[in-house]
Amino acid sequence: MVASAHGFCLFDTALGACGIVWGAKGLAGVQLPEADAQATRRRVARSFPRASEVLETQAPTQVRAAMQRIRALLQGSADSLLDIELDMSNVPEFNQRVYAVTRAIAPGRTLTYAEVARRIGEPGAARAVGQALGHNPFAPVVPCHRVLAAGSQAGGFSAAGGVATKLRMLQIEKAQLGSEPGLFD
Repeated sequence: MVASAHGFCLFDTALGACGIVWGAKGLAGVQLPEADAQATRRRVARSFPRASEVLETQAPTQVRAAMQRIRALLQGSADSLLDIELDMSNVPEFNQRVYAVTRAIAPGRTLTYAEVARRIGEPGAARAVGQALGHNPFAPVVPCHRVLAAGSQAGGFSAAGGVATKLRMLQIEKAQLGSEPGLFD
Protein backbone atom coordinates (compact mmCIF):
# COMPACT_ATOMS: atom_id res chain seq x y z
CA MET A 1 0.00 0.00 0.00
CA VAL A 2 1.25 3.48 -0.86
CA ALA A 3 0.43 5.94 1.92
CA SER A 4 0.23 8.94 -0.41
CA ALA A 5 -2.70 7.57 -2.45
CA HIS A 6 -5.39 10.24 -2.68
CA GLY A 7 -7.88 9.06 -5.24
CA PHE A 8 -8.82 6.33 -7.65
CA CYS A 9 -11.23 5.63 -10.42
CA LEU A 10 -12.14 2.86 -12.81
CA PHE A 11 -11.87 3.23 -16.56
CA ASP A 12 -12.94 0.99 -19.42
CA THR A 13 -10.38 -0.68 -21.68
CA ALA A 14 -10.41 -3.39 -24.33
CA LEU A 15 -9.70 -5.92 -21.53
CA GLY A 16 -12.35 -4.61 -19.14
CA ALA A 17 -12.51 -2.10 -16.29
CA CYS A 18 -9.05 -1.13 -15.04
CA GLY A 19 -8.40 0.84 -11.88
CA ILE A 20 -5.96 3.71 -11.46
CA VAL A 21 -4.77 5.21 -8.17
CA TRP A 22 -2.88 8.46 -7.77
CA GLY A 23 -1.22 10.60 -5.15
CA ALA A 24 0.99 13.65 -4.87
CA LYS A 25 4.02 11.80 -6.31
CA GLY A 26 2.35 10.24 -9.36
CA LEU A 27 0.47 7.03 -9.96
CA ALA A 28 0.38 4.86 -6.85
CA GLY A 29 -1.12 1.87 -8.64
CA VAL A 30 -2.78 0.55 -11.76
CA GLN A 31 -5.05 -2.48 -11.57
CA LEU A 32 -5.71 -4.67 -14.58
CA PRO A 33 -9.33 -5.85 -14.87
CA GLU A 34 -10.71 -8.41 -12.48
CA ALA A 35 -13.75 -10.57 -13.35
CA ASP A 36 -15.97 -7.46 -13.43
CA ALA A 37 -15.87 -3.76 -12.50
CA GLN A 38 -17.05 -4.43 -8.93
CA ALA A 39 -14.24 -6.93 -8.37
CA THR A 40 -11.70 -4.44 -9.74
CA ARG A 41 -13.12 -1.74 -7.43
CA ARG A 42 -12.88 -4.07 -4.41
CA ARG A 43 -9.28 -5.00 -5.22
CA VAL A 44 -8.26 -1.34 -5.55
CA ALA A 45 -10.06 -0.44 -2.31
CA ARG A 46 -8.32 -3.31 -0.48
CA SER A 47 -4.90 -2.25 -1.75
CA PHE A 48 -5.46 1.49 -1.22
CA PRO A 49 -8.01 1.87 1.59
CA ARG A 50 -7.34 5.61 2.05
CA ALA A 51 -7.96 6.50 -1.60
CA SER A 52 -11.34 8.02 -2.42
CA GLU A 53 -13.13 6.98 -5.58
CA VAL A 54 -14.03 9.68 -8.07
CA LEU A 55 -15.54 9.67 -11.53
CA GLU A 56 -13.08 9.43 -14.41
CA THR A 57 -13.94 13.00 -15.44
CA GLN A 58 -12.97 14.22 -11.95
CA ALA A 59 -9.48 12.67 -12.01
CA PRO A 60 -6.51 15.05 -12.36
CA THR A 61 -5.54 15.96 -15.93
CA GLN A 62 -2.32 13.89 -15.91
CA VAL A 63 -4.23 10.87 -14.61
CA ARG A 64 -6.87 11.19 -17.34
CA ALA A 65 -4.04 11.41 -19.89
CA ALA A 66 -2.48 8.22 -18.44
CA MET A 67 -5.86 6.45 -18.67
CA GLN A 68 -6.17 7.40 -22.35
CA ARG A 69 -2.68 6.10 -23.08
CA ILE A 70 -3.28 2.83 -21.19
CA ARG A 71 -6.54 2.38 -23.13
CA ALA A 72 -4.68 2.93 -26.39
CA LEU A 73 -1.93 0.47 -25.38
CA LEU A 74 -4.53 -2.19 -24.62
CA GLN A 75 -5.97 -1.63 -28.11
CA GLY A 76 -2.60 -2.10 -29.82
CA SER A 77 -0.91 1.31 -29.68
CA ALA A 78 2.88 1.05 -29.40
CA ASP A 79 3.18 3.51 -26.49
CA SER A 80 5.88 2.58 -23.96
CA LEU A 81 4.25 4.71 -21.21
CA LEU A 82 7.79 5.41 -19.96
CA ASP A 83 7.13 9.03 -19.06
CA ILE A 84 4.15 8.31 -16.78
CA GLU A 85 5.27 9.23 -13.28
CA LEU A 86 5.02 6.41 -10.75
CA ASP A 87 5.18 6.75 -6.96
CA MET A 88 7.56 3.97 -5.95
CA SER A 89 8.27 5.33 -2.48
CA ASN A 90 7.01 2.11 -0.84
CA VAL A 91 8.36 -0.29 -3.47
CA PRO A 92 11.43 -2.31 -2.40
CA GLU A 93 14.69 -1.28 -4.10
CA PHE A 94 15.13 -4.66 -5.83
CA ASN A 95 11.62 -4.41 -7.30
CA GLN A 96 12.33 -0.84 -8.46
CA ARG A 97 15.34 -2.09 -10.43
CA VAL A 98 13.26 -4.92 -11.93
CA TYR A 99 10.48 -2.46 -12.84
CA ALA A 100 12.96 -0.04 -14.45
CA VAL A 101 14.27 -2.78 -16.77
CA THR A 102 10.76 -4.05 -17.44
CA ARG A 103 9.49 -0.55 -18.29
CA ALA A 104 12.21 -0.29 -20.93
CA ILE A 105 10.87 -3.32 -22.86
CA ALA A 106 9.20 -1.85 -25.93
CA PRO A 107 5.65 -2.86 -26.83
CA GLY A 108 5.72 -6.01 -28.93
CA ARG A 109 9.07 -7.12 -27.51
CA THR A 110 9.83 -9.51 -24.65
CA LEU A 111 12.59 -10.56 -22.27
CA THR A 112 12.87 -13.61 -20.06
CA TYR A 113 13.02 -13.48 -16.27
CA ALA A 114 16.70 -14.49 -16.56
CA GLU A 115 17.43 -11.67 -19.01
CA VAL A 116 15.87 -9.13 -16.64
CA ALA A 117 17.95 -10.59 -13.79
CA ARG A 118 21.14 -10.19 -15.85
CA ARG A 119 20.23 -6.61 -16.78
CA ILE A 120 19.86 -5.64 -13.12
CA GLY A 121 23.26 -7.21 -12.41
CA GLU A 122 21.94 -10.27 -10.57
CA PRO A 123 22.17 -13.14 -13.07
CA GLY A 124 21.01 -15.82 -10.61
CA ALA A 125 17.87 -13.94 -9.56
CA ALA A 126 15.36 -15.02 -12.23
CA ARG A 127 12.98 -16.44 -9.59
CA ALA A 128 13.22 -13.22 -7.52
CA VAL A 129 12.49 -11.22 -10.68
CA GLY A 130 9.34 -13.30 -11.18
CA GLN A 131 8.30 -12.65 -7.58
CA ALA A 132 8.89 -8.90 -7.96
CA LEU A 133 6.79 -8.86 -11.13
CA GLY A 134 4.09 -10.86 -9.34
CA HIS A 135 3.82 -7.93 -6.92
CA ASN A 136 3.83 -5.28 -9.64
CA PRO A 137 1.32 -2.59 -8.60
CA PHE A 138 1.59 -0.74 -11.92
CA ALA A 139 0.60 -3.18 -14.71
CA PRO A 140 0.57 -2.42 -17.64
CA VAL A 141 2.61 0.78 -17.08
CA VAL A 142 5.28 -1.60 -15.79
CA PRO A 143 4.60 -4.19 -18.53
CA CYS A 144 5.23 -7.43 -16.64
CA HIS A 145 3.32 -9.28 -19.36
CA ARG A 146 6.39 -8.74 -21.58
CA VAL A 147 8.55 -10.95 -19.34
CA LEU A 148 8.52 -14.65 -20.20
CA ALA A 149 9.89 -17.83 -18.68
CA ALA A 150 12.90 -19.65 -20.08
CA GLY A 151 12.47 -20.84 -23.66
CA SER A 152 9.98 -18.01 -24.25
CA GLN A 153 7.26 -19.91 -22.38
CA ALA A 154 4.48 -17.74 -20.95
CA GLY A 155 5.37 -18.30 -17.30
CA GLY A 156 2.99 -17.03 -14.65
CA PHE A 157 0.80 -13.96 -14.48
CA SER A 158 -0.91 -12.69 -11.36
CA ALA A 159 -3.63 -10.61 -13.02
CA ALA A 160 -7.17 -11.94 -13.33
CA GLY A 161 -7.30 -14.50 -16.11
CA GLY A 162 -3.69 -15.51 -15.42
CA VAL A 163 -1.58 -16.61 -18.37
CA ALA A 164 -4.52 -16.23 -20.77
CA THR A 165 -4.60 -12.48 -20.00
CA LYS A 166 -0.82 -12.25 -20.42
CA LEU A 167 -1.01 -13.97 -23.81
CA ARG A 168 -3.92 -11.77 -24.87
CA MET A 169 -1.92 -8.64 -24.01
CA LEU A 170 1.07 -9.96 -25.97
CA GLN A 171 -1.22 -10.78 -28.89
CA ILE A 172 -2.64 -7.23 -28.87
CA GLU A 173 0.95 -5.96 -29.08
CA LYS A 174 1.85 -8.44 -31.85
CA ALA A 175 4.75 -9.52 -29.66
CA GLN A 176 8.03 -10.59 -31.21
CA LEU A 177 10.89 -12.57 -29.73
CA GLY A 178 14.15 -10.98 -30.84
CA SER A 179 14.26 -10.82 -34.63
CA GLU A 180 11.91 -13.80 -35.00
CA PRO A 181 8.32 -13.46 -36.26
CA GLY A 182 5.72 -12.51 -33.68
CA LEU A 183 4.41 -15.03 -31.18
CA PHE A 184 1.12 -15.09 -33.06
CA ASP A 185 2.34 -14.97 -36.69
